Amino acid sequence: MKHMSRLLPLAAAALCLGSSIPAFAQRPSIPPPTRSTSGAPAAFPAAEADKKPMPEPPIVDPEYRLGPGDKLRIEVYRDQQLSQSVQIRPDGKITLPLVGDMESAGRTPLELRDQIATALKEYITNPVVTVIVVEAVASHVFVMGEVSHSGPIQLNGPTTVLQALAMAGGFKEFANTKAVRILRPLPNGKVQTLLFNYREAVNGAEKPIMLRSGDTIIVP
Repeated sequence: MKHMSRLLPLAAAALCLGSSIPAFAQRPSIPPPTRSTSGAPAAFPAAEADKKPMPEPPIVDPEYRLGPGDKLRIEVYRDQQLSQSVQIRPDGKITLPLVGDMESAGRTPLELRDQIATALKEYITNPVVTVIVVEAVASHVFVMGEVSHSGPIQLNGPTTVLQALAMAGGFKEFANTKAVRILRPLPNGKVQTLLFNYREAVNGAEKPIMLRSGDTIIVP
């Protein structure tokens, strides 16, 4: 009994010491591993997949006139069935679900967009339509004057005057590169004349001029 009476105070002292141990000295609790939706434990969160940027559509002059052979992407917002990749037929038309054949040649992409949206209003409330020129295969321009290779040039996509001159082989020795002219036929039968300064374009001081089908570049 004497030994028991000595042990009791010691045990009580040990309990008091245990309760006074600071929190930072105690063993931290380890949370249970998280589980995936399939029920399997996952030690680490899944890494996000690399996000690749979406390719940007080619830049097209808003006044570009569509022609037979041009390849288009028609996007109807939130409707994958109506969104179509089409090519303008030789008769100048395209065919779309619900609206059928639609005249496209001679119109700008914005005009065609509005035409499609108007036709779809009979079936969809406030349709949002986008027309993207993927490839302008029907376009031709003509380069003449002081260039290495004068004649017609087929435009297989949106093309600037600077790019067309490069396709024509560049300038001859005595070409006046500051007074290049672009003759542009208009729907009303008139011809618009645009001036182009090669040196300013190369230095970035002049805004690029996008060509349209039927343009004639004259290098004096």
